Parts: sequence; C-alpha cells; structure tokens
Amino acid sequence: PQFTELSNEPLPGSCVSVRCQGYERSLAECVIYDPTEITATAATATAEDNCEFKCVNKKCVSVEQTCDGVDDCGDRSDEMCCKKCRNDAFHCRTGVCVHKEAVRDGIVDCLDGKDESPVHTADRSETRANRQHLESKLYCGIPNSTTVDDEEEEERVPGGRVKRVVGGVPAKPTQIQWQVGIEEYGKLDCGGAYIGGCWVLTAAHCVRPKPSAFQVKFSLWKKRRPQDTTDVVPVHDIHIHPKYNAATYENDIALVELEKLPFKQECLVENPAVSAVCIPWSPQLFQTNHTCSISGWGRTTAGGSSARVLLWANVSLISNCQRFYKDRFKPGMMCAGDLKGDVDSCQGDSGGPLVCEDDQGISYLWGIVSWGERCGQPGFPGVYTQVNFITRDVPCHLRPRFCPYCL
Repeated sequence: PQFTELSNEPLPGSCVSVRCQGYERSLAECVIYDPTEITATAATATAEDNCEFKCVNKKCVSVEQTCDGVDDCGDRSDEMCCKKCRNDAFHCRTGVCVHKEAVRDGIVDCLDGKDESPVHTADRSETRANRQHLESKLYCGIPNSTTVDDEEEEERVPGGRVKRVVGGVPAKPTQIQWQVGIEEYGKLDCGGAYIGGCWVLTAAHCVRPKPSAFQVKFSLWKKRRPQDTTDVVPVHDIHIHPKYNAATYENDIALVELEKLPFKQECLVENPAVSAVCIPWSPQLFQTNHTCSISGWGRTTAGGSSARVLLWANVSLISNCQRFYKDRFKPGMMCAGDLKGDVDSCQGDSGGPLVCEDDQGISYLWGIVSWGERCGQPGFPGVYTQVNFITRDVPCHLRPRFCPYCL
C-alpha cells in the first residue's frame, strides 16, 4: 500500500496501547486504549534486589504496574493471577486483569466471557463496593487451604499407552481443588483440570463429541463415593483439538464446556473446595528438572487395580524424550516422571493434570496425562500433552477458549 504524510506537525510524545487479535486489516479495527491513562514507563532489567516484580521474560516492573489491565511486562505476566485489579480494570474469575476499555468491546478476554456479560459489567455509576460484590472471589492457582480438613481420616491404598499414579500417596479430601473426574455413562476412567468459568481441560482420547454421555465431578476424593463438597455437573459441549490424531496421540487435548445452572450464567455453585488452576502463558515458565505434581484415581501398578481415593505424586520434567520413544514422540508432547520408574501416571489417570508451581506459589497446568509405556518401569517416563503448545493451529472461534490470555 501507498502511504502519504498527513501532517507536518511533530508526532505526539505519548504512548498508546494497541491490542489486536491477528485478523484485523488496519489499526482502526484494534482496541486502542486512552493514552492519557497509560504511563510511558519502560520495563527494564534491573538488579535482582531492586526488582519489585519480575516478569516471566525477566523484565522488572514496579508493583504499582501489576494487576492494572496494562501489559507492562510485554508477556502479560503482570496481569495474571491477581486477587483484585487496580485502576478500574476488570477482574476475571481466573485472576486475569483486563483493561477497562476491553470490557464489552465484543471480544472475549475472560475465560468465562464475563467481560462481555452485562450482568457482570458495572456501569459508570456503580460503586466500587457493588462491583467487587459481583466479582467472584475465586482466582486461579491457589487452593483454598481452609477447606482441607487435617483431621479427616485418610484411606491408604494397597500397593500400555492410555495412562495412573504409580508411587503416589493419598491426597487430603479437598487438597487438589482443580482435579475433576470425568464420567462416561457413570464410569469414571479419566480425570481433568478445572481452568475456571465453565471450562475443563482433559485428554482428547477421554471424550467424544457426545456431551450427553458425560458428566464432571468436582471435589471428588473417593472414586466411587461423593463427599459433602462434591458437585456433579452435566456437559454442554466438547471441543476436541482440531488436529488430534487418535493413532499417534498428537494434540491429545480437549476442552469440556459445562452446562450452565438454570437461569444463571454460572455453571457451578460457589464451592470453597473448588479452585481453578492457572493456564501458562509462556513456554519458558518451567524448565527441565522442575518438580511438578500429578494426580488421579488410576491404577497403582501396571495391570493392577485402580486407586480408591485420589492419589498425587511429585514428578520431574524430563527433556529429550525422543531417546525413550523415538519417532512416536511428536511436537506438543512432553515427558515427566522418575527415570528409575518409582513415580508415574498410568491407566485411569488420563486427562488429569500435571501441575507446576512457580516461585510465588502459583500453580499452572503444564501438561495433561496422555500416554506412556510400562507404567512405573525404568526408562519409560509418562508422556503428557503440553498445554502451552495447544494455542497453535486452533481455529479463531475456539482460540479464546483454548488460549484466553493470548493476544
């Protein structure tokens, strides 16, 4: 295209923030925030002792620049997992702060779409107290510790490609608050991870495009018996990754959309025993050898019986997994476990979460249990779908659901 100079006047010395989704044909179709409300402070790397908030990309910003709806880091890490937002920014249920100019702009920014819902959008005359009352108190990555009953008795459990927690220990009844069980016609063979709103992530091989056959159980501890905090939610729709390959397990991930409550926009009643896990925004968030955790009701030995209560175990992220599985290891897959075979996932754990915690104590869904060989045997670590990888090649109409925080 040919450009012409519109004016001989000098350009203004202020900065503006422009948000585009990738399909725009001009800047006029992007969201341009008010330049008077955005400070032109550059985020620069500083000495470790002087860094108030370190971004994932290693930049440093001041604490005042966090949770205000403005991407000062450049990777949005300063707007993630916020308990509340500054400067009238919109607070999503999953802890993301969205700039106020992005509210009700026709583009879904929050995972549950609340930034586009008039029911949960405060008008200018509404007081801050009323606005905070409307917003959910839940945020991602930090379970509500007050619901874990240390006095409740724990049950002890006796000691292929589709995957259990080998070498795990029983979780507390409400310890892993993003863990869900996915039942098909009343049979629980897969797990999943609650990521906020009406959404659950699981393995694609765990589901099929028949929502009426499935239901999701929240705050489930004993596999075959609900506890007082257990909620059972029907499934509204199932979105399997468009490039899922059932033969190779490539892109083995699916998004389960829950049914809304009658006459409400929510899918879950408020439950202190249920919390969402954060979605990672950077592939560099966790590195090889980082200790993460897995959980599920799967088999405790290869070919053995499944666990009676939810088990969890620590595993380490493993690099260069091609050495174990050769050409069966595809892009978007990752390995975790113990090379000695002491800890692993197994049959019945499929779809469950591989969760990693950062230095600030925030938990992120780093992987989904997918497949593996010889549960708990040396040299055969578990294979997981890398959650951060799934943002690629997802159709535009599903991208806000699979990657709600991507620009």
